[in-house]
Amino acid sequence: MPMLVDFETVPQLFNGLVKFHSGKDHVVLRYVDKDSKEWTDISWATFKSRVHAMAGYLYSQGVRPGDRVAILSENRPEWAYTDMATQLLGGTNVSLYTTLPSNEVSYIIHDSQACVFIVSTGIQLKKALQIYDLCPHLNKIVSMVPLREDDEDHEYVDIFEEAMDSGAALFDEFKDAIHANEAAVRPQDLSALIYTSGTTGNPKGVMLTHKNLCSNLKSAIQRLPFKEGGRHLSFLPLCHSFERLGGYLGTIATGMVISYARSVDTVTRDILDVKPTVLLSVPRLYEKIFNSVLKSVEDGSPTSQKVFHWARKVGYKYHSIRAAGKNPGPLLSAKKALAHKLVFSKLHEKLGGCIEFGVSGGAALPKAIGEFFFSAGITIVEGYGLTETSPVLSITPFSNPRYGAVGHVIPGVTVGIQDLDSAEIIAELLGDNYPSDLTCRAGEIVAKGPNIMKGYWKNEEATREAIDSNGWYHTGDVGRFDDGFLVITDRIKHMIVSAGGKNIYPGPIEEGFKHEPWIDQIMVVGEAREFLTALVVPDSEVIKKFAQEQGLSAVKLQDMLNTDEVHRVFSQLFKSYSRQAAAHEKIRNFRLVLDPFTIENGMMTPTMKLKRKVINAHHIDLIDEMYAGDI
Repeated sequence: MPMLVDFETVPQLFNGLVKFHSGKDHVVLRYVDKDSKEWTDISWATFKSRVHAMAGYLYSQGVRPGDRVAILSENRPEWAYTDMATQLLGGTNVSLYTTLPSNEVSYIIHDSQACVFIVSTGIQLKKALQIYDLCPHLNKIVSMVPLREDDEDHEYVDIFEEAMDSGAALFDEFKDAIHANEAAVRPQDLSALIYTSGTTGNPKGVMLTHKNLCSNLKSAIQRLPFKEGGRHLSFLPLCHSFERLGGYLGTIATGMVISYARSVDTVTRDILDVKPTVLLSVPRLYEKIFNSVLKSVEDGSPTSQKVFHWARKVGYKYHSIRAAGKNPGPLLSAKKALAHKLVFSKLHEKLGGCIEFGVSGGAALPKAIGEFFFSAGITIVEGYGLTETSPVLSITPFSNPRYGAVGHVIPGVTVGIQDLDSAEIIAELLGDNYPSDLTCRAGEIVAKGPNIMKGYWKNEEATREAIDSNGWYHTGDVGRFDDGFLVITDRIKHMIVSAGGKNIYPGPIEEGFKHEPWIDQIMVVGEAREFLTALVVPDSEVIKKFAQEQGLSAVKLQDMLNTDEVHRVFSQLFKSYSRQAAAHEKIRNFRLVLDPFTIENGMMTPTMKLKRKVINAHHIDLIDEMYAGDI
C-alpha cells in the first residue's frame, strides 16, 4: 500500500495528511470515553485542531526547535496530540514507559534535559512531582488528571485540558512563528529520543532523526499491505519503536484508523469491539493464544485431537500453495473450508473476525507458532530490527513466508554478517536486491542505511562502540543468511560458555519451550557450569487445572509446584527435549519458580526481555542447588 502523501519529515507527513483528508469526514483515532464508556471517534479535522492547540500551548511555554518534550503516558489520543505538536515546533519527543520507577524517570528527564513533561494518571503525576526538583531544565509538568485536593498548589503544574483550551487561542497568536518552525524542520533534525531499557547499566538515549523514521517507514510499508480504511488496535507502548513506527506513523500514513485499547488487560475484549484488520504485537500475545488453543485440544477427546491435527495439516498445505501463487484445487479447497469451520473459525472469532494478517516484532517468534497461525489462514509477518535502526531491518515476505527466519532485508537498507573473530564481513545484502540465494555461516549482524540512528545522546564513546569507522552499526545479535532469508541465532552477550568451553546460545532453546502450555517463562542457566539447567515459571492456570484433575489436596500454588505429580510432568518435558538435543545443550535439571519474571520486580526490561544477571542473582540459591547433587 503506497503512502497517501509524500514526506521527508514528520511535520510534512502531518500537514500532507491534513490536506489529504480536508473536507472528508475521515476518522483517524478512536478511544473509549471514560464517562460514557463508549467508543468515540476523532476525525482528522478534530485531530488537526487538537494538535494545533497543543502546539500553541507548548510554544507559549518556550518550546523551540531542538527542545525536548517528555511524555509519560499510556496509549491515548493525548499522546498523539503531544507528539505531533512537538514535531511541528521542531522539538524532540522523549517517551517513557509507564512502568518505570521514579528513579529511572528522574534519570531520563534529567539526562534528556526535557523542558516540559506530560503525564497521564495520578501514579505518573506522583513520579513527576517527586523528581521535579532534581531536573533543573524541567519548567512545566502537564497532567492529564487534576491535582488532588490534598496536593500542594504547584505553580509549575498545568492541567492538560486547560492547557489545550488556552492553546487554541495561543496557536492563533503564534501561528506564523509555529508555521515557520514547521517549514524549518530538516530531515537530519532529531524527531525522537528513545531511551533503550537495557539489561544492565543506565539506559542510553537513541537519537532518531526525521530521516531515520521517515525513510524506514517508507521502506517497511513496501512490505506491509496496510490498507486505507483498515483498523489497528494500539496496545503496545508507543514509546516502543515498533509501535511508534508501525502502529502510529505507519497506520496514519496509509489511511488506517487507530483504536486505543483501554489497557493491556482489556486487549482480548477490545479486539472483539474494534475488529482489527491488522494485529501488531510482540510474540507474547501470539504465544498465549497458541498455548490456550493447544491446551484445550489436549483436554479434548481423542477424536477432537485428530480433527485438530488434520486441520493443521490441511490448512498449512492449502495456504502454502496459495502463497506460492498456485491454485489449491477443488478437493483441497473443500477440505480447507471444512477445517476452518470445525477448528479455525473460533480462533478468527476471538480475533474479531476481520484479521487480514498479523505483525510480530520485538523478539523472535517461535517457528511452531508462526506455522500454526499460517495454517489457520492468518499470516504473521515477522519484522526484525532495533531501536537504533528506527527500527526495521527485515520483514517476512507475504509471497513466501518462512517461519524460524525474519524475512528479507527491506529496501534501502544493507545488512551484513561479520565474523565474530576476524571482524571480516562474511556477506552483505542490500534490500533492493532481494530475493537472493545468499547463504553464509553465522556471525554478528551489522547494518548500514538511512535508518541508522544519529548516535547516543551525549555519549560519543557508546556511539563509537556501536557504529564502526566503516559506518556499520553493530546490532549485538548473531545471525546468518540462509537462501536470502535473515536468521537470528541469539544475542552475543547472552552466549553461555560452559565449564567445558562450549559456546551455547540459550535463546533458541528457550524459544523451543514457548509452545508448551505448561511453561509461561523459562531461562536457561549454565555459565561456567558443567551442564545446562533451567528456571521455569509454570503457567499458573494450567497447574491449577491439573491439580484439580489429579485430586491433589494442595491449595496454594507453591504447594502444587512441590508435588511429585507436577514435577513428573516437567521432568518428562525436559527429557523429551534432551533426547533430541546435542550433548552440551541438554537440560539436566530444573526448578519451578512461583513468581513470574516481570518489569515490576526488575527481572524484565520494559521491552519484555529477560534481565539474566538479575534473575541469576535473585535465584542463586536455587541455581546452586541444581548443581549440588547428582543428576
